[in-house]
Amino acid sequence: MKRIVTIQDISCVGKCSLTVALPIISAMSVECAIIPTAVLSTHTAFKGFTFRDLTSDIKDIVNHWKKEDLKFDAMYTGYLGSFEQIEIMEWLFDELKTNSNHIIVDPAMADHGKFYVGFDTSFAKRMAKLCSKADIAVPNITEATFMLDMPYIESGYDRKYIEDILQGLHKLGVKYPVLTGVSFDESKLGVMAYLSDKDEYFEYYNDKLPVALHGTGDIFASTFTGAYVNGKGLEESLRIAADYVCESIKCNLEDENPIWYGANFEEAMPYLINRIK
Repeated sequence: MKRIVTIQDISCVGKCSLTVALPIISAMSVECAIIPTAVLSTHTAFKGFTFRDLTSDIKDIVNHWKKEDLKFDAMYTGYLGSFEQIEIMEWLFDELKTNSNHIIVDPAMADHGKFYVGFDTSFAKRMAKLCSKADIAVPNITEATFMLDMPYIESGYDRKYIEDILQGLHKLGVKYPVLTGVSFDESKLGVMAYLSDKDEYFEYYNDKLPVALHGTGDIFASTFTGAYVNGKGLEESLRIAADYVCESIKCNLEDENPIWYGANFEEAMPYLINRIK
């Protein structure tokens, strides 16, 4: 069985980060080891949430794993809450890297032209250094432009704008840069990637659905990582991830009493399992 370690926070309620990554990767017949960077009672769209920082535990966990000679087919980082956590991730990559495993970074810190609470341009520059160590990075357009110090354009951009962003990420050191939330047509939304070994661009789109939900980036990154480690290849893994996000949102739209704080990836999971098989 393949094994992935994912490093990000856990919101006890919220359908994001580890509460998304663990079940999705496990459903894809991949063992999912976790390193929680913090524990929150809910994700940050709720008011009055509790928060406990677990930064000081990360190195002890990794050092124990090394004593047990545990190996991983991929290391996948999500939301990281501080400069210190980014520095520890660089150390973790060096400690757990092998000749055959993959480093996948989701630089979750911004969307729709704005940073999440607590982040700024200096954090984006530091995150760019972490992405330089990644085999694959999966930012949205906002995160990518902030890391590259490029102008953010919400809509109406051309293909060259997206290609320039992907090239910028590749120049950072990302072998296969991926960009989510790409749209050249108001009715479509999708993903583009630069396939550096072929010097080609890959793109894939779904119909744009009439709702935006918290945590869909986590669903995408987790699904992509699970599919990629399953040997589906970069392009097919991106298709599977994009399609599963859409299926999860459709389950919300079909629900008479949908929850507001996340996508219904649970009821869409049979689709994912069948797709992987």
